[in-house]
Amino acid sequence: MKQKLKTLGYAGISIFLFFSLIRFPDQALEAAIRGLNMWWEVVFPSLLPFFITAELLLAFGVVKFLGVLFEPIMRPLFNIPGAGSFGWIMGMASGYPTGAKIASRLREERQLSQIEAERLVSFTNNSSPLFIFGAISAGFFYNIKLGLLLAVCHYGANTIVGIVMRFHGRKQEQQVIKKKKYSFSLKKAFQEMHRNRLRNTRPFGEILGDAVLNSIQTLVMIGGFIILFSVLIKLLFLMDITPFLATLIEPFLPIFELPKELGLPFISGLFEITVGSNLISQVATDSLLQKAMLISFILGFNGLSIQAQVASILAKTDIRFYPYFLARLLHGTFAVILTILLYKPLYLDRIVIRSNEIPAATVQDTSIWMNTYYLLQDIGPAVTIISLATAVFIIIYKNKINNPL
Repeated sequence: MKQKLKTLGYAGISIFLFFSLIRFPDQALEAAIRGLNMWWEVVFPSLLPFFITAELLLAFGVVKFLGVLFEPIMRPLFNIPGAGSFGWIMGMASGYPTGAKIASRLREERQLSQIEAERLVSFTNNSSPLFIFGAISAGFFYNIKLGLLLAVCHYGANTIVGIVMRFHGRKQEQQVIKKKKYSFSLKKAFQEMHRNRLRNTRPFGEILGDAVLNSIQTLVMIGGFIILFSVLIKLLFLMDITPFLATLIEPFLPIFELPKELGLPFISGLFEITVGSNLISQVATDSLLQKAMLISFILGFNGLSIQAQVASILAKTDIRFYPYFLARLLHGTFAVILTILLYKPLYLDRIVIRSNEIPAATVQDTSIWMNTYYLLQDIGPAVTIISLATAVFIIIYKNKINNPL
């Protein structure tokens, strides 16, 4: 019976999407182009270097090296091997869904158990500093000082989530590691890296080609999800579904001293972070804290668009999705609490301190992130075209080698 209900549910969603596209073809096309531009100009060129670098570091054993070095930190703090430090660092630097990508690769190479990989995924899918400072703070709010508050609360809450999730799956683990001392050993770390490199017998050209191809394939999948959810959010709004959901939560917003006008932007943010953050920034409120609280929550929640990307990446492994989803709720909650606690010291007090500074200082702070964002928009399409052409060339070259005439 359960499987039949699933079948009906999946079929109903597909039929709804089909008829919605027929009903609103122009608006759907506009939303698809908007999602494509976002992926084409910013997402692809910003994530591609990180994905390729991650593949190369895995192939050459550098992750093994980091794993041995950071074992004394990662095991007591998060109850995962030191190799997880690589996913933690890369996740913070490049943004989602890099953490899920690295966790799945570590699981495929059996550097992590299933439970350890689920713990790692739960706290390594962060928003990138470029998105927090460039897109949200400078682009939407025109207030770069807000970025520090959002970043500290976002990354701090994620660290707390990692500590909480260290207890996940302890009963299911076959080997519970206790009372074991982990010492710092540079020599042992190098030996592990060397052994890992020797086990990889592929030539450098093949390793590089596989890294590029795997990264581009993942990014193409991510682009598909971005376009799909861009269209879906637009259709849900046109069909009055999103406004209906907003009316359900609006009565509860005054409990948290939030205006009802934030209901629709908040619901939109639960589907897609960028759209929701932009809408939240446009609502007039008594205090910026009210907006910062909702922004912090949807950044921690990741949005259903990001969660769908993560689910697609994890589907190739035995890593379960529900611990990641639970962690997203915890992340959003912790981020809101930190935002309330740190709003005065990290935002209000900084405004008072900087009020006597020359305006040029603020302009310089803003330009660091916005120039990076604008640079990606300028060179992004060229990088995307060259990368896709490279992927096609690699596929053709591999086919010729594997199937010579």
